[in-house]
Amino acid sequence: MSRGFSKVYRFLKKQYPNTKIALRFSSSWQLLVATMLSAQCTDKKVNEVTKELFKKYKKPSDYARLDLRKLEAAIRSTGFYKSKAKNLKKTAQIIVDKYNKKVPQYMDELVELPGIARKTANIILYNGFSKISGIAVDTHVKRVSFRLGLTDKKDPVKIEKDLMEVVPYEDWGEISYLLIEHGRNICKAVKPKCKECFLKELCRYYSQKIRRNYESGKKKIR
Repeated sequence: MSRGFSKVYRFLKKQYPNTKIALRFSSSWQLLVATMLSAQCTDKKVNEVTKELFKKYKKPSDYARLDLRKLEAAIRSTGFYKSKAKNLKKTAQIIVDKYNKKVPQYMDELVELPGIARKTANIILYNGFSKISGIAVDTHVKRVSFRLGLTDKKDPVKIEKDLMEVVPYEDWGEISYLLIEHGRNICKAVKPKCKECFLKELCRYYSQKIRRNYESGKKKIR
């Protein structure tokens, strides 16, 4: 672990000791469904939708034979419901036919399923099977890691690779949720709470912000 990141990690752990995935599920299939629905949608809204969804449809086979329009109606409020419903139904059919109704437990198998990329696969593997295969990079992880100076990339796959080089393997699963929690509470997209941030002395974004304000002040003085 790099010296700079070791401090970041230690401070994050101290501030968010019990952080974990916010999505609610009771099986690997439910986790897959919830994670797919969370694309461009808040975890809070997904949990509201899945609370009723999981009461009616519990297994992959339920989704595989479910009328597409009914599925669309059930998940409509999560946004992009047509493509999500289409991918969910296709994925369910593949899992029923190819994987004996069980969610696959390997990265290369998961990313071949409709609607599942590395981020989703990492979340499923870590939270559903306690397997570490990479680091899930969502919008919060992308923003916070860039501002902290842990990466200069914008592509999620390249960001994941940069993070994997500085974060110890055993912490790959947890670091996503620490960065997500920090992004939700402090390092917000529009108005980050830099003055309140316990990481500001280690943050590239904050140091650049101070420099810009200082230079701007000097120009005004002149």
